[in-house]
Order: sequence, then C-alpha cells, then structure tokens
Amino acid sequence: MKIVIINGSARKGNTLAAINAFTKGAEEKHEIEVIRPDKLNIAFCKGCGACECYKGCIDQDDTNPTIDKIAAADLIVFASPVYWWGITAQTKLIIDKCYCRGALLKGKKVGVLVPGGSPVDAKQYAIIKDQFDCIAEYLGWELLFYKPFCAGGADELQNDAEAVGELTALGKSI
Repeated sequence: MKIVIINGSARKGNTLAAINAFTKGAEEKHEIEVIRPDKLNIAFCKGCGACECYKGCIDQDDTNPTIDKIAAADLIVFASPVYWWGITAQTKLIIDKCYCRGALLKGKKVGVLVPGGSPVDAKQYAIIKDQFDCIAEYLGWELLFYKPFCAGGADELQNDAEAVGELTALGKSI
C-alpha cells in the first residue's frame, strides 16, 4: 500500500516524532512518502473553480505534483499539531488545494495524528475531529484512525515510550 503523510508542522518536534513512530511500524509492509508543505511553493486556493474538482490547479507551483501524490495514495495520513484550537495553516493549505482533484480523492482511506499541549479531552481536539469527520463524510473517506496526543514540550512525545509504542503499533496494524 502507498501511504502519503502530510506533515503539517514546520518544526522538528512532537508531530515529527508521531510521524516517525507511525512510519517505523508501517514501513516494513508499505511504501511511505512524507510531504512537507512548509518546504513547497504552494499558493492558497483562490476558489476560482477552473479545476472543476478534477482538472488540477491553474497555479504554476507545487500544487499539482503534490496533490497528484495524494490522489495516488492508498492511505493519506494528516499529521498536524494543534494551533489556535485547530490544524496548522500548512495542513489546511493542502486540504484546500485538494479541491483541485477532489473527484479523485473520493473513497480514500485516511488517518489523523494530532499532538497538542492540552489534555486530549480538551475542546480543540473535538473541533479538529469534527472537521475531519465532515471532510470524510463529504468525500466518502474511510477515517481509519484519529489519534490525539498530549505533548506540550518540544521533545515530549518522542520521550513518551507508551505513545511511541502505540503509534508504532498503529503503523504495523495498517
């Protein structure tokens, strides 16, 4: 199976630790590619409608190659830290630009990894889960997992053996 992971963090902290632990479990059986929006030249979606949800974006940037990789994946994993009670702008940018190939993204398998500084029963995790539930319903996605983690310090998740073990086991189970 081809897995594409969207790394919604520009930092090398808890989100990367979550991705690395998940990848460690999944890499034996699957092809994995991590997309880092912070390293790409992608303009925000202008809602022009020229793409008609399948033609691709008219922007001459990294949008089309990036979204083509996502459309070709069997599993899309969105990994985003919590920023201001929601996902990061980098993550939202990719989701918005997926519109240009939205017709090709129907029925995908999806997972979500969300580290944040608050306990996992805090409201921001529910807001993020609701957003992904809405997208999944609209596109007919099968949301395989949604894993929030409380990790406030920069290295907290990578030093949490239980969380790392859980993420590695999750990757193996896919």
